[in-house]
Parts: sequence; C-alpha cells; structure tokens
Amino acid sequence: MTDETGFQLKGSAPERYEQYVAPIMAPFIEAVLDIVDLFPGAQVLDLACGTGFVARAAAARVGPPGHVCAVDVNEGMLRVAAARAPRWYPDIEFTQAPADALPFEEATFDVVICQQGAQFFPDLDAALKEAARVLRPGGRIALTTWAPKERSPYFDAQYRVIEEYGSPDDTAAFRRAFSCTADRLAAAFVASGLRDGTVHLVTRHVVTPPLTDWVPGLMASVPWTRSLTEAGPDLMARASRALCDLLVNHKAPDGTATLPFTTLLATATR
Repeated sequence: MTDETGFQLKGSAPERYEQYVAPIMAPFIEAVLDIVDLFPGAQVLDLACGTGFVARAAAARVGPPGHVCAVDVNEGMLRVAAARAPRWYPDIEFTQAPADALPFEEATFDVVICQQGAQFFPDLDAALKEAARVLRPGGRIALTTWAPKERSPYFDAQYRVIEEYGSPDDTAAFRRAFSCTADRLAAAFVASGLRDGTVHLVTRHVVTPPLTDWVPGLMASVPWTRSLTEAGPDLMARASRALCDLLVNHKAPDGTATLPFTTLLATATR
C-alpha cells in the first residue's frame, strides 16, 4: 500500500476505537452529510472510513437504491466496520486501499466523505486528486479535521498528559493529528482541481460517558499513546487519572462531562 497513514491501530485497538471514540465522532456526522446534500440513491465513497461511523449513516440516507463504498488502509478497522454494518442496508462495500491509489473508475461517485482522516494522509494533495478523479462532474466532497487543540478542552488536556507521561514520538504523533489547518485544506482543494472550496468551524458540546471509565478506554484507542500502552497498565492508569483531573471543571455529579469539540468542515465541488 502506498499510503501508510499516520493513524494505524493494531490488535484490539480498533474495537476500542469503535466504542470509545464514538461519542466525539457522532455529533459531527450529520453536519458532514447535510453539507453534501446526500440524497436517496446516491453513490458515496467514505474515505478513511475507520470503523464505519459515517458509512453506516450514509447508507441509511441513500437507502437501497444507493451504494456506499467504505475505504481504509487499516485492515483491523475495516474488520470492525464490516461487523458493525447494519444488515438492513447491505449495500456497503468495504475495501482496503490507500487514499492516494483508489481502486475505482473515474467519475464513479456523487459524494466523497472523509471524517477525521485527511490529517493523517502522507500526501494530502495526492489523496484529494484521487478523490477528485473518482467524483462525477458536479459531485461534492466534504471532510473534517480537528481544529487547533486549544479549541477542544479534552484534546488540550490530553496533549499536556501525553507530554508528561508519553514519549517524544507520542507527542509528535499527537501534533500531526492537529496539523491540517484551514489554509492547508484550501490549498489542497486548489491543487487537486476541486472548485468552490470552503472551510468553516463546527462546534458540538458532547456529554461524555463517566470520565473514569471513558478516558482510559479512549486513551487506549489512539496511536499517540503507544508508549503508554507498551509500558503496561500502571502508567496508562496514572496518565488517565491525570487527564481526568484536568477535566474536573467540566465534570457533573454523575461523573460525566460536557465538553466542546471543534472541527474544521471543508467542502468543495468537482
């Protein structure tokens, strides 16, 4: 595979990703689908689909006349995505492929969607050129990448914890997750030949599960805690407690927290 994305999960991590990342992914799915005016019967590509959050929602919108292709370079993520695919919308096709070498003919799709994947592409311009190639004339692309971490208290606190408890490689991996700025997205649209590009901020307030359960699971579900995972459960537990402590001002009596998360939502037309 030519596109060895910076977001690689192994072992049981994809299952944890599906469970623990869902609360912060779900609130943005409808915004992505709404902005591309997804319609019944549409042909959709979910690029860097992960465990299939967007693919499942897109399948529900396009219905049996439509078709959803879900692509990811990570075999483990695709395995979880296929297992979670709703049986009443069987027309989700899961394919292992890199974003910069898609196995589809030109002008195949009405819509291309990519939720929280573009920042991990080794070559964003090449990936978006491929997205433009497989889009039909007039087709729409929408993608999200996290806004600067300071706009999301959870990510800001997590970064501080990783700096203290993790390795330099963990810290660098975390920074890459927030490296895709609005200017970079706009420039990539132009380089790929897409037109009418726009980028704007979307914020959602997320009520999390109880922090003492959710934070350790989420910490073990992302690639920028690798050294903590490899060091064993004691270090991960200490780091998770430290993160919970930093979020205490957002915590409710029942242990949940209400946290704002902010993403960049970028769209363009073929």
